[in-house]
Amino acid sequence: MKNVVVVGTQWGDEGKGKMVDILAPYFDIVVRYQGGHNAGHTVRIGDRQFILHLIPSGILHSERACIIGNGVVVDPRAFNSELEELHQSGIESEGRLFLSNRAHLILPYHVALDCAREKRLGANSVGTTMRGIGPAYEDKAARTGVRVGDLLYPDLLRAHVRKNVEDANHELVSLGADPLDAEQLLDEYLSEALRLKPFISDTAAMINTAVSEGKSLLLEGAQGAMLDIDHGTYPFVTSSNATTGGAATGCGLAPKRITGALGITKAYTTRVGGGPFPTELLDETGRHLRERGNEYGASTGRPRRTGWFDAVVVSYSNMLNGIDAMALTKLDVLDDLEEIKICTAYEYRGETLKEMPYGASLLDECEPVYETFPGWKTDTVGLTEYDQLPEAAKNYIRRIEELCHAPVALISTGPERSETIIRKVSIVSDWMKYTERGAK
Repeated sequence: MKNVVVVGTQWGDEGKGKMVDILAPYFDIVVRYQGGHNAGHTVRIGDRQFILHLIPSGILHSERACIIGNGVVVDPRAFNSELEELHQSGIESEGRLFLSNRAHLILPYHVALDCAREKRLGANSVGTTMRGIGPAYEDKAARTGVRVGDLLYPDLLRAHVRKNVEDANHELVSLGADPLDAEQLLDEYLSEALRLKPFISDTAAMINTAVSEGKSLLLEGAQGAMLDIDHGTYPFVTSSNATTGGAATGCGLAPKRITGALGITKAYTTRVGGGPFPTELLDETGRHLRERGNEYGASTGRPRRTGWFDAVVVSYSNMLNGIDAMALTKLDVLDDLEEIKICTAYEYRGETLKEMPYGASLLDECEPVYETFPGWKTDTVGLTEYDQLPEAAKNYIRRIEELCHAPVALISTGPERSETIIRKVSIVSDWMKYTERGAK
C-alpha cells in the first residue's frame, strides 16, 4: 500500500503540478488536501499548457479518479471555470472528479473582505491573492462557514448566508468599502454554486474504502511548507496547513496510512508577496532567474521574487514533512550562470544560525552565509539521464542532498513531461514499481 504526499518545500511555486502529473499514472486516486484557487499548478504537454487551480493535476490522466478534500476552500465560480476550460480541451471529469461535502465554500463577501483588508494595510499587506482564501478559513475556524454539503439544503443556506453578509458588511463599512446586497449576492452566487451538486460526495469514506481495498493515493498539496500557517514565516503565510500533516486532516485519512512524502524543491528560491527572503537577489542575476525561469504567478501573473537556493529553509522543511526524497525542478534555469550559490546558514546579530529562526521579524534580520559553486555553462534542457548532466551540476545536486538530508529522486530539466530525469536508485522508483503492479 503506497499513499504518498507531494509537498512544496519552499514558499510555493516549486513545480508540484508537473511532478503530480508525472506520478499520477502510477497511483489510483489523486487527492488535493488544502488551499484554494490561489494555487496554480502548471502542466505542459506538447504544445498545450494547463493551469490548474483547484482540480488535482491527475485529472489530465483519463483513468485516474480525482478528489478535492475537505481541507480545501472552494470558490464555485473558479471551480466551474476550470471545468469548462478542461472540457474545451477535451478532458472530461464526469465520474472521475469528486468534491468533499465537508469542504468550505468561498463566497463573494470573503473576496470583498480580503481586498478591503489588504488595501487598508497598504505597504504592510501580507500579499494575498485577494481571492477570499483567508477569510473563508477564518469562518471555518469561527464555526460560521458555509460547507459544500450545505448546497443540498438551499433554504437553510440562504438564511446562513444572509447572516454572514450582515456581519461582513459591518467590517466592510468600517474599512471604507461598499456593503454587499445579500439577496443579489445569493441570486448570482447560487446559480453558480448549485452546479457543484453532481460532484458532492463523502470523500473521506471514499478514500478510506479505496485504501482498504489496496488502492494507492497521491496526495497533492498547494503552496509550500514555508507558507504553512503554523510552521511558515508567520504572519506572511497562507491560511491552512501546507505541510504533510495537513494531508491527513485535509482528506480524512489516518496519519498511519500515509506511507511516503516527496518534497518538490526548486533549484533556486522564489517567493510571491510580502515577507522575509534572506537570499533574495535584487540585481541582474535575480532578473535573469525571473525571466529564464518564467517566474510569474500562474494564478495572478505577479512577478516572483527570486534568489539563491536556501538550504536552511529546505532542510527545515524536509524535517517538518518527513521527506523521503526530493524532486529538484528548474535545474536548467541555472545553465547560463558563471557561479551559483547555496545559503548554508544565517548570520543574526553576530551569531551563526543553522536552524530556522522563530518568526518573520527575526528572519528578516538574517544575512545569508553562502557556499559558491562554479556554474556548468552547458545546456541541460531536456536531459533525461543523470549521467548526461555536467559534473558541476552533479556536484551542485550532491551538495543540496547533503545539506537538506534527503536524496534527489527526480530532476526537471524543462517544462515538458518528458524533460525529467528519474534516478533509478531512488525511493520514488520503488513507489512507481509498486503502483505499476498494484494499480492494474
